[in-house]
Order: sequence, then C-alpha cells, then structure tokens
Amino acid sequence: MAVNTSKTTRTSNKSRAAHHANTAVPGAVDWEVVDRVVFPMEDRNAILPLYAIEWTQPRMSRDEIDPFDDFYNIDFGAMNSSEAARLVNTSVRPAANVGSDVFTINSRSEICVHSGKTISLCTYFNAFPAGYWRRWTDVNTVRFTAQAQGDGAVTLMRSSGRGLLHMVETVPVQSAHGFAEICVDLPMTDLMDGGFFWFDARASESMELQIRDAVWSVPVQARRQQEPTSFSIAITTFNRPTYCLRQLRTIAADDNVRARLDTIYCTDQGTDRVCDQPGFADTARELDQQLTYIRQANLGGSGGFSRGMFETLKAATSSYTMLLDDDAISEPESIIRAVQFADYCRKPTIVGGGMFHLDNRTVLYAQGEIVNRNNMRALPAVGQRYNQDYAQFPLRDQPHLHRRFDSDFNGWWMCLIPTQIMREIGLSLPVFIKYDDIEFGLRAQDAGYATVSLPGVAVWHQAWHSKDPQRTWEDYFDNRNRWICALLHSEKPTPQLLYQMAYNDVTIGLRLVYSALHLHHLAFRDVMRGPQYILDSMPTKLAEVRAAREGFSDTETRPNIDDFPTAAAQYAAKATPRPMSKVKATGIRTLLRTLLDNGSGIRDTRPAIAVTAKETTWMAFRGQSSALVTSADGNSVAWCRRDDKLFRELFMRNMFLANTFCKRFPALAEQYRAADLSSVEHWARIFGEQTGRSN
Repeated sequence: MAVNTSKTTRTSNKSRAAHHANTAVPGAVDWEVVDRVVFPMEDRNAILPLYAIEWTQPRMSRDEIDPFDDFYNIDFGAMNSSEAARLVNTSVRPAANVGSDVFTINSRSEICVHSGKTISLCTYFNAFPAGYWRRWTDVNTVRFTAQAQGDGAVTLMRSSGRGLLHMVETVPVQSAHGFAEICVDLPMTDLMDGGFFWFDARASESMELQIRDAVWSVPVQARRQQEPTSFSIAITTFNRPTYCLRQLRTIAADDNVRARLDTIYCTDQGTDRVCDQPGFADTARELDQQLTYIRQANLGGSGGFSRGMFETLKAATSSYTMLLDDDAISEPESIIRAVQFADYCRKPTIVGGGMFHLDNRTVLYAQGEIVNRNNMRALPAVGQRYNQDYAQFPLRDQPHLHRRFDSDFNGWWMCLIPTQIMREIGLSLPVFIKYDDIEFGLRAQDAGYATVSLPGVAVWHQAWHSKDPQRTWEDYFDNRNRWICALLHSEKPTPQLLYQMAYNDVTIGLRLVYSALHLHHLAFRDVMRGPQYILDSMPTKLAEVRAAREGFSDTETRPNIDDFPTAAAQYAAKATPRPMSKVKATGIRTLLRTLLDNGSGIRDTRPAIAVTAKETTWMAFRGQSSALVTSADGNSVAWCRRDDKLFRELFMRNMFLANTFCKRFPALAEQYRAADLSSVEHWARIFGEQTGRSN
C-alpha cells in the first residue's frame, strides 16, 4: 500500500520528537515504530557513509548467482596482462560519495536530495535488518512511513540473503508547498537467509526533494512483551572520566532513549573520578533519577558490569540491562533499536551491537562472532569478516553482508541482556577482565538463549591494533580465563587446545617476552588451585600479576627511545613472500635452535636491532641477541634481551603444567561447574567489601 497526498503536514520539531517517543504511527495504533532513519549531527565527514550515500548503478558479481564460483582457485600462471587487469578492476571501487553536491543533512531526521541527484539509504545504520526480524520474531509485515516535500520519487527496495536487490514500489512525490505522507507495507518473505529493506530517493532536475521522519514499524500484536518494558544501562569506568562523561551526555540528550530508560548505573572504579569532572553536575541534574553513580574498588570490567547487572536485578524495575563501554561513542538510535528488537523476539534474547574503529570510523571491526570450543578462540561468524570498510565497500554493493550472521556471543562494548536471563544464569564470571563476555554468551547458549548481533546497532570503540596484551599484565587474565572457559564449556581438552597452549608459549618466547611465559605459569597454577581461589583472589589478583612481571627485560620500559643506547640496525621485513609451508619450517628450525642453544643478550652494551610495534613478529627476533621494541600504543620502548636458557626453563615448566592441567581436566571441570562462580550470591559478597554509592 502506498499513499502520497498533497496534504501539508505542519509538525514542529518538538511534537515530532514526542511522536517518536510514543512509538505510535498516527491513525494506526496497532503499529509500533521500531527503527528510525537517522542522520549524524556530529563528525559527519568521518561517518556519513554509514547513513546515506549517492546512488550508483548496482553491480552483480558471479558468486551471487553461481554457488560453484568459489570452488575453483585462480590460475595466475595462465593469465595474461589483460586478464590480470580485468581481475583487479572488478574489485576496485571508489569510496562512497557523500558530497554536499548530492545531499544535505538538515536535521537528525531530515535529508535534502539536491536537484538531479539520487541517494541510497542501503547503509549500515539506515537499512532495516529484515532478515533478522524474520528469523527471531513473529513479525510478518513491516510498514515504512515518511514525509516528503518537493519533486521526485521514493523507491522502496529489498534484498535477499544472497544480496540480490529487488524494487518493491516507487512512490512519486509532487508536493512543492508542504510535506506529503508516504506509507508502504512490505511483506516479510524471501528472508530466511537474510536481507534488508531500505529506500532510495531521487530528486527531479528542477526541484530538490526533502524527506523527514522516515520510520519502520511493525504490528504490535507480534510483540512478545505485551506489557511496557524498560531498561537500565550499566557503564563501568576506570580513570577515563572525560570519555565516560561524554557517554552520559549522549544518553541524556536523546529523548527516545530517555523515554524507555530506568537508570544508568555508572560504576566508577578509578581514582580520577567522573563526578569530579567539569560539567558532571549539570549532566547529573539533567538525568536526575535516571543516574545512579556508584564508587567501588577496581574489580575490572567483569566487576563493573556485574555491578550494574546486580543493581538492575535488585531494583527489579527493568526488563533489560545494556552493558555499554565507558570509552565508546554511541549512536543513540542503536540503543533503542536493540531494546525494541528484544521486545519482539520469540523468547528472551541477548541483543548485541557491532564495533566500529574509533580511529577509522567507517571500518566495522566485528558484527557477530562465534567460538571454537575446541580451542576457545573467537572467530568471525560464518560468512562474516573482520574489519569491513563501509566507505570503500558500502552495504548495498557487498552481497555477502546481506546474509544473516548467527553469533555465539557479543562483545560487551554494547550488549543488551534480558533480566530473565541474568536471573536464571547469573552475572559475569568474577575474572576481572577477558573472556567474561565470551563465557556469558556460551553459558546463555547452553541454557537455551540466543545472542543476536543486530546490524544497525553499534558503537565506535578503540580498535585492538593499538594493543598487544602479550606484552602487558592482561596476558595472565587472557590465558587463565580462556582455560576456565574451556573447563566450563568443553567436554575434554582437545588437541587444538593443547596446540594453542604450546603455540602461545613458542611465539611469545621467540619474541623475547619472557614475562608472559611466567604469567602463563601463574595462570596454570591458579586455575588448578580451584574455583574458590579464583573467587577469593579476584579483588587482589591484578596487583599480584603486576608484581610478578617485574624483573624481566621486556617489562623495563622507558618513555623515550633515547633512554636506551642506539640500536645497531633497524629491522626491515623481507619483501619476498614465501609459501606457508616454508614459513612454518623456518619457525620450527628457529624454535629448535632456541631450545638447544645458549644465546644471550644480557651482556649487550647496545640493542642489536630496533623493531617497530607493527613488526614484532617472531621473524624480527631471529638470530638477534637483543632488540629495542616499541610498545603497541607507541608510548614506550623496551630493551628485550635474549636468554635461551630462561626460555627453555619457562617453556618446559609450562608444558609440564599444561600436561598436568589436561590430566586433571575432568575433575577440575566438575569443580568449576559446581561452584557457580557467576551467581548473584557470590557477587553480593564481593560488592559488600568496598563500595560507595550516590544518586
């Protein structure tokens, strides 16, 4: 059904905001708005391709129609120069055009298409994820409504899980003196494997076309939660007060979020307090009873998020808790989309969001991840890839992104958890940091609850490429918690898990990071001490781990390169690639030589080589007695010295402990599963020790 009238709609910004907050389409009380088309008001140059792009002629690749296309490799040896050029040109795409000559953003909910131009809303934040609604809800029809003024046309589009594009209906717009209403219903068919709904808009050669208040609505009778729902937000912060305050301000400024929000539980675990920042008092007054500010000892991310979950359960007024990182930048519409999607899921469902890089705002790090339970490593969801650039490769032109991706868990940079699930399976594991989100997702999955990473729901967060956990105290928690996760969610120690244990020790040892090998020893020992030790040591373990790293050359960092003698050479990676088999063979020879030799750089008077953070692979350290190594964040440098004797000692000790761990695996697994470490009762005892609170 399409309606295009010339009746002028004069609605003030204030009344339109109220209309959206009430989530009801005028004249159709049985429909609820669940997805609003929005545009960025800040940082537009960096993120606009995620919201709207210029329309271009769609192109179809062979793999969309030929499932056998990916079965065959490319015979480069049989290619001539022309064929090679054609191969390269098929993958070269210009960045999406978001120039001011194509369209202008008038407000948060209004866009103006310039004369003679066409735009597409098949973008990350403005394409409706119909395939996910088809899979997880009972919605069978979606209604699109919008207001348009000017001369042109609005075309409703849809795609399938294969990325095939189809036009649904074109609605002409001829309303020069006022806004006309558009209304089109789209059936939820052909969406089992995925697919999106969106609209394209074309302005005539003689007049601009303005579109505002575009929304997607669904029938209220399909709602599982027939009673009104609300949610709380759990934010934990540690000495990032300005980032956290920005997050609070973003939430405070969005009426749609505030209309459904119970309270924000802001758990401050640092010494540089959020409450001491200029402007905090104003934000607190604006949020009023929707902000609960809590001070507690540093219990890590798991302790901070669990505190918000704990408070939500205790208050018993929220249907959900959204976990939200303090240093993330939020798209507020994502928050309310997650809540509204959860309302319609057939059963309680965890709804997660994607993570965009904070330093490259159109690159999506992850949208949906799975876990290999054989080695407890996270992977992109089947068919998904890490680091997708939506400026260079927009959603509309990437058929594989139209597929529905099924997840095992969602990162806790942004994750909505139903209260019912928390009440049934508990809170986070008391593990300080690392693997708390993965383990919770697996625990929910084992209890019959799914995690959905919903497209169009995301935050911007600092990317991992500026971190190297193996060179910090974090490596202890990463390994210890992974092994605990294996005890809880694997049937037995697999060869893959054993390989990962050995591989980690080898790679860090060849990189001269001996402190990490020592932390692995501590991690094995602590896991085998049993669940009660993990629980009891949770508040103090960070200090112990920091102390355990002292005395190793890789931990003796300096803020400036000149604090050390100048390196004799600079490392440069070889430009000639080699087959994987030869690289592995080189690695094995390097390991054997290291285990058998007595190489040492302890007496070096200057570093043998300087290695940048990007090049810190084991290859860079082959044959070098010592190396000047830059940290991943670029803030310090360490003079790492070879000590083959120490490496052998640490490596063999850890292999012995790994073997002992595997022998004790069944008994340990039984202990950890019986301990119920994530229970609300255990967390209540932890929180009872050092806590402060203010509203």
